[in-house]
Amino acid sequence: MDVKIRTALISVSDKTDVVDFAQRLFDIGVKIISTGGTAKTLAEAGIDVIPIEKVTGFPEMMDGRVKTLHPKIHGGLLAIRDKADHQAAMKQHDIEPIDLVCVNLYPFERTVAKPGCSLEEAIENIDIGGPSMLRSAAKNHNYVAVVTSPEQYDKVLEQMNKNNGAVGEELRGELARAAFSLTAAYDAAIARYLNKKAGVDFPDRLSIPLKKELSLRYGENPHQNAAFYKSAAAGETSVASGKIIEGDTAISFNNLLDANAAFELVKEFDEPAAVIVKHLNPCGCAIDDDICVAYRKAYEGDVTSAFGGIVAVNRKVNVELAQTIMESYSRFGKALGAEGFFAEVIITPQFEPQAVEIIRTLKTWGSRVRLIETGPIDKTKVDSGEFDIRCIVGGLLVQQQDLVGWEPGELKYPTKAKPNKEQLEDLRIAWLAAKHAKSNTIVLAKHKKILAVGAGQMNRVESGRIAIRHAGGLAKGSVMASDAFFPFPDNVENAAAAGIAAVIQPGGSKKDDKVIACADKHGIAMVFTGKRHFRH
Repeated sequence: MDVKIRTALISVSDKTDVVDFAQRLFDIGVKIISTGGTAKTLAEAGIDVIPIEKVTGFPEMMDGRVKTLHPKIHGGLLAIRDKADHQAAMKQHDIEPIDLVCVNLYPFERTVAKPGCSLEEAIENIDIGGPSMLRSAAKNHNYVAVVTSPEQYDKVLEQMNKNNGAVGEELRGELARAAFSLTAAYDAAIARYLNKKAGVDFPDRLSIPLKKELSLRYGENPHQNAAFYKSAAAGETSVASGKIIEGDTAISFNNLLDANAAFELVKEFDEPAAVIVKHLNPCGCAIDDDICVAYRKAYEGDVTSAFGGIVAVNRKVNVELAQTIMESYSRFGKALGAEGFFAEVIITPQFEPQAVEIIRTLKTWGSRVRLIETGPIDKTKVDSGEFDIRCIVGGLLVQQQDLVGWEPGELKYPTKAKPNKEQLEDLRIAWLAAKHAKSNTIVLAKHKKILAVGAGQMNRVESGRIAIRHAGGLAKGSVMASDAFFPFPDNVENAAAAGIAAVIQPGGSKKDDKVIACADKHGIAMVFTGKRHFRH
């Protein structure tokens, strides 16, 4: 069934394109009712507007808190047009039908994101009348079209122009679904803010407001459909906040997972740093005063695994760095036995325009690489209240983010040998890389770069063997990090056999004394962090 639009109520906070929308409605004979600031904006543009108080017979009151909560508004929205008693009630109480509602809500999330926003200011930006009208219109979408975004204006007008001023059933259903999704997300954002304000970490009911950002090519596998949803409340510099500069192929589910893993690790470092991730694990991580050198060191950590990996840097990608990345194989990889190199994604705070051109044209694969530009990394925007969420069948596991990084003041040195300054720097890099690798993990590092990672094994000894075997002769003089404590001295014995000079681990095992004694026997310096970094 089509619904002829004769009367529209327009009340918007975001006035983008609203004048044009209202004018085009008016031009095809739609009567316009409006409120407050919207009515003023439309009237100033020369549009004939009926103020809301002329419909309700009541003035706006209580600082605008009460203006649309009235039977003549909600009766006009909720009445079932072909039901006799509804029609009788409308006639008895002089209620006119409203066929289209155009409402977007007070900018609550934008308001509370402002520095210094008070509770009082937040409360005043909780919209009441707007969601009420949206819900009424959406509930009665058999007879009412509900418009919630400037992005919908053209679609609605196009159909009305083609359909003698009417909106079809399919579009009304689509608009209603969008309206209920909007009000649900809006209420969830308010609940999240109030819970956070009250110090409630895990409320009895948890709603997470998310907005669809992208349809993805597919999920982890081609037979799985997928999409990317963004949290409107997240202000942290991240993959989600980044601008995606697509290549020839759209970004995928796995690309975003790996890009997130790479960027979250590179954010741990203040100095120029580069990370390469493959299947959620770092296969390269290095720091240096020169970002190009940091990248080269990260790439050389594992030139085989770097093939098809994700490159993350915490500095601008300029022309020199773009050339270095694109020529990784010919400059460095071929001599180290690589079969070739290409990157799926490059993520950085900023790309120079000339750097993008080099990436796209210097190598044939450059046209396919996805580029993500995040903007400056601002660690003050890290939200300790943001959840780390994992799905299980039938539910969610929710925890706080692991925001513990390098805490030099918390370190303990239980062995006779102590790490020197250079070893401590390498231990820092290894420890942070271990935090971002899958448990069980062992990471080896030397000369401000990781040499090898053994990750995701069912026992920690095997992770250590993998890392040591991969590092080969380079393991001599390196340092080792473990994301969790050593329950036995076996990894220390293996480290000693490979010539590893220092180890960092949480400590806290019942057999710490035996592990320490083993390290002392081999002259290995050991550092306890007191924190564990399991990552499942």
